[in-house]
Amino acid sequence: MFNAQRCLVAQSLEEAYAANQKRTAAVMGGMCWMKMGHRRLQTIIDLSALGLDQIEAAADEITIGAMVTLRQLETSPVLAAEFGSAFADAVRPIVGVQLRNCATVGGSVWGRFGFSDVLTLLLALDVEVELYPGGRVPLEKFVRMPPDDQILVSLRIRRTGRAVAIQSHRNSATDFPVLAAAASRTPAGAWTLTVGARPQRAMRVEIALPAHPTREQADAALAAALAEVPFGSNMRAGADYRRHLAGVLLRRAVLQIEGGEA
Repeated sequence: MFNAQRCLVAQSLEEAYAANQKRTAAVMGGMCWMKMGHRRLQTIIDLSALGLDQIEAAADEITIGAMVTLRQLETSPVLAAEFGSAFADAVRPIVGVQLRNCATVGGSVWGRFGFSDVLTLLLALDVEVELYPGGRVPLEKFVRMPPDDQILVSLRIRRTGRAVAIQSHRNSATDFPVLAAAASRTPAGAWTLTVGARPQRAMRVEIALPAHPTREQADAALAAALAEVPFGSNMRAGADYRRHLAGVLLRRAVLQIEGGEA
């Protein structure tokens, strides 16, 4: 458990950012992972008064505030209308409703966790991260940036008409994923794949597939794409097993989209 001398409930992004410039300060999200650490902090910064707990749809994009919980992602009618069951499929295996009511999307994305189902799904979409004061950054670039003292404000998902599906495999229910994989397709037929829990953080690759691919065509394209993706071993699985599993889960995601189920 960490220690902190005070909790600042920020009344503006400017106040939160100013407080976060000190090395002895940290922004709190749902605190599901922060509480597992052993840091000694002067100040923890609470963003709950800034109205960042909403999911809002505009004509060209969907905004997800940093304080939106994983449970909100799971139950959002806005996300379900745009992406079908993908967000619910991504977060439903994560521990239980109690934790999903606490864990925030901002904490999940800012942490850049290798095991993150949320990051695996978001990378398959057209997403920008809104930072204060740095402005918008493509999510694919953000995940490669080192952590800094900016404030993550929201995620902006462009409404490009992508169909998306996510699959994951766990050794036991509610455990960390052995592998997570997502696929998405634009209306023009461009495909994006992401592979997470490699066990490194999720990675995005593009592939070319014909309209309504056969299983053989899908397998060939997936094999070529996965040749670009490095896999590693840890206590949950070996690299070779993860590579095989990635092909299986991505094929399922592609066929789920092609079958109109995503």
